[in-house]
Amino acid sequence: MTLAPSRRVAIAVAVAVAFAFPTAARGDAVTDWNGYANAAIFSTGPTAHAATLSTAMVQGAVYDAVNAIAGGYRPYLPTPAADPTYSQDAAAAAAAFGVVKVLVPAQAPTLQTQYDASLAAIPDGPAKDGGVAVGEAAAAAMLANRAGDGRNGPFTFVLSTAPGAWRASPPLFLLDPTPWVGNVTPFLLPNPQMVRSDGPNRLTSRAYARNFNEVKSLGSLTSTTRTADQTMAAIFWQAQAGALYGGVMRSLSARFGLSAAQEARLYAMVSLASADGAIACWKDKYYWNFWRPIDAIHDAAADGNRATRADASWKPLFDPATPTVPPLSTPAFPDHPSGHGCVSGAALGAMRDFFGTDKIAFDVVSPRFPTQPRHFQRFSKALQEIINARVWGGIHFRTADVHGAEIGRKVARWEHRHYFQRRGHALSSASSAGTSGAQ
Repeated sequence: MTLAPSRRVAIAVAVAVAFAFPTAARGDAVTDWNGYANAAIFSTGPTAHAATLSTAMVQGAVYDAVNAIAGGYRPYLPTPAADPTYSQDAAAAAAAFGVVKVLVPAQAPTLQTQYDASLAAIPDGPAKDGGVAVGEAAAAAMLANRAGDGRNGPFTFVLSTAPGAWRASPPLFLLDPTPWVGNVTPFLLPNPQMVRSDGPNRLTSRAYARNFNEVKSLGSLTSTTRTADQTMAAIFWQAQAGALYGGVMRSLSARFGLSAAQEARLYAMVSLASADGAIACWKDKYYWNFWRPIDAIHDAAADGNRATRADASWKPLFDPATPTVPPLSTPAFPDHPSGHGCVSGAALGAMRDFFGTDKIAFDVVSPRFPTQPRHFQRFSKALQEIINARVWGGIHFRTADVHGAEIGRKVARWEHRHYFQRRGHALSSASSAGTSGAQ
């Protein structure tokens, strides 16, 4: 477990108290730059799965910079120890700024203003200068480590109208703008294929028919079986994972009074797990290349299953006709496994590992419903709702959601066993196959 026994006891006591709304996060460089970096990354409108890669780079560098000063834990990338009197705030700001300004150059002026303000709040002197130097070194190390990692690489789509095969879905008929995510070098896993799912159900199976008929009923634009709360939940969760979980982490950090070093470790654990969840997921998606519910329902007459019925006019809840901003539609990539399930399983699993318990009460705020947070008593309860929500939205078969969540959980377990360990903690020999400096 990541936290010391005394901290786990304090958290257990705090969890017993009901928290109706997230606590406002206090101002410190680690928290501030988590927000600044996310805002810059999301400003360019990247796909959710591609955004996780940038967030992981930022938070990994911040962790290494702060940890070099605070000590106590193994670095993500090889990082020399720093003078413990150096400013952790200066290190965090310099590390985040150094990475994100390269990833999102269009935001450089805004980021520079934020960086100048962060440094202005720190007293001048050797501690500040040393912290900046440590942060700049961590940023440079991260950028060098991720150079040539496969981003924006070539990709050939395999499209087909055969039963079960993925194709561009109506009404927009778009193709994934970042299909290369599955070919990116993982941050944690030796190979994304090590967490490959068992794949979708056979079209002629009873399990497939159950999945088919469930999403056809509950996920329809005009469903009479989906409740109002289920409709809201489906729409609520259709947001960038960084926006959803960044707020949760900042809230929990303030609520439990985490130190800068603990914050940096929490954000890094969640962000790197999320990135590998996305990488493993996209590797799996284009391996199975399975059709979306809208196409399956339209073309059910050809699936060879007597328990399914075609409906050429069927539309999912995630249709441009549903009133929300930005508009909804069936995502432009294969069904299996669920991307949200993969990333959320990893993110929520990493939070559970950091706090040493699943039983943490928290609220999630979505940009689609900024004044209507959803409350959960456990990390696992939120993940279960996400699994359901993708069915309610009409965009995934349940098996895709369940398998996606399991991929994410496996990534989090791998991270917990091989990374972010206390110094002196014996790591599994399997970690020597990792892609980064966990040792």
